[in-house]
Amino acid sequence: MGDKHAETARLLWGPHPKPTRGPRPTLDLDRIARAGIEIADAEGLAAVAMQRVAAQLGVTKMALYRYVPGKSELVALMVDVAIGPYPAPDEQPPGWREQLEDWARALVTHFGRHPWVLDATIGPRVMGPAELAWTDRALSALDGTGLTGAERMDTVVLLAGHVRGITQQARAAGPAGQPEAQLNAVLGDLMRTHGERFPALLAALTSTARSGGQDQAWEFGLQRILDGLAVLIDQRAR
Repeated sequence: MGDKHAETARLLWGPHPKPTRGPRPTLDLDRIARAGIEIADAEGLAAVAMQRVAAQLGVTKMALYRYVPGKSELVALMVDVAIGPYPAPDEQPPGWREQLEDWARALVTHFGRHPWVLDATIGPRVMGPAELAWTDRALSALDGTGLTGAERMDTVVLLAGHVRGITQQARAAGPAGQPEAQLNAVLGDLMRTHGERFPALLAALTSTARSGGQDQAWEFGLQRILDGLAVLIDQRAR
């Protein structure tokens, strides 16, 4: 493990030695992470900088460096605090499908609250205990299904990818989806003029308009993923 990854792991997992020099500590990692989250929620991940977080906390940047060595480690802390532990349900659904549905819907909610997490969770990185607890929860839902460990991991990746894709689209569309609605109107005008060049698209849009259908990509995709898993699990059972 590289030095940078090792430092991130230490910050996320501990132990957390107390600073041995300087004035009496006035900060802790949770408070630092939440200050960064407040900035990212309001202005996006690009707005997060050590200087901004230090100012938010009312300390100097050098004081902040006594706890967190740089922005990448700060962002890793922010991600784990923002995601938080998997919310324990009042009553656990009995079936794997219902459990994974609950998991995916909870993840959509969390990404919706902190869309910048999408930008902060790309590529190889050290994950914190809260984030790994979400992975563990999804994997445990598949206990007894007959799926291999690799297939269970791939299931989590597939569901998380669907959540990410939908959340990214929602973020791009804006809070009320007005830009998307405007683009759909323009697309409708283009189809009226050029629809003969795209007959399958024209037929699908016409059918959607007649039925009053709306964008159901989130629910449609979630159910189709679970349908496919159900087929595989049924094959293993037989």
